[in-house]
Amino acid sequence: MTQSPKHSSGLVSLIGRPNAGKSTLMNALIGTKLAIVADKPQTTRTIIQGVMTLPEAQVVFLDTPGIHEPKTLLHKRMIEKIREALEGRDLILFVAEATHPPATADEQAIAWLKDVRTPVILALNKIDLLENKAAMLPVLEQYASRYNWAEMIPVSGLTGDGLDVLRAAIVDKLPEGPPLYPPDYLTSHPERFLAAELIREKILHLTREEVPHSVAVIIDTWAEEPRKDGSTLTKILATIHVERDGQKSIVIGRKGSMLKQIGMEARLEIEPLLERKIYLELFVRVTPDWRMKSQFLHELDQSSIAGSE
Repeated sequence: MTQSPKHSSGLVSLIGRPNAGKSTLMNALIGTKLAIVADKPQTTRTIIQGVMTLPEAQVVFLDTPGIHEPKTLLHKRMIEKIREALEGRDLILFVAEATHPPATADEQAIAWLKDVRTPVILALNKIDLLENKAAMLPVLEQYASRYNWAEMIPVSGLTGDGLDVLRAAIVDKLPEGPPLYPPDYLTSHPERFLAAELIREKILHLTREEVPHSVAVIIDTWAEEPRKDGSTLTKILATIHVERDGQKSIVIGRKGSMLKQIGMEARLEIEPLLERKIYLELFVRVTPDWRMKSQFLHELDQSSIAGSE
């Protein structure tokens, strides 16, 4: 009797300090962009799910916000998401930068692992930034002295170096079990959530330093309209919320130039994601101190999960 090949499946949380490259790494592992990426701390504000399906395994990744000191109600909610990501997981992927030894922020992130009984793999990311790979050895030694890692693997989420080794290590650490989702499944997040995130990503890339943390995007209208050629046009109206008038001026730009650029770049990424044409219209509104308002944060949550209108 022929024995069926082993199949593994499980939940893997990515945690670490802000800007360690968690989202870039998850996108690279699954081969699809699901989590937005920017060189600004706290770009990820909630848990982003991404599913990697291989012949021998299915891995459900959960990308988390960077571990930081909470200063607003929004930050406190982000910290709660990180705590949630540490519970009931099969494996944790701790992402750190290979370019320097553990800094204070890294130490604070590692401290979160003190009561964790789940195996933890250290993914030492951004090795593409090292001209001399030997410079990574003392960094590895420093991390080895901080925690009892299941494995320590140098990688680059940007270039893909080391990802095959990391994938194999992840699969090896997961329990045996059937797939949790169909083979073509990528994420539990609705399309409107992904569209709002892509709009926010373009704002992060295109605007000045003072704007990013103060930006939220709410989808106001999501409607499917049939076209004469039999295809469907998705009509999306979204409001960009900022906290001050000066930020509103920056997002709109001279004669609306910045807002137009944000909309154009977002549309170019949303259309292939949805696999259909979209009409995207953006508005900008000042909502003072929205990061401290529970009612607004609830509205923000509801906007991302509501059904099509």
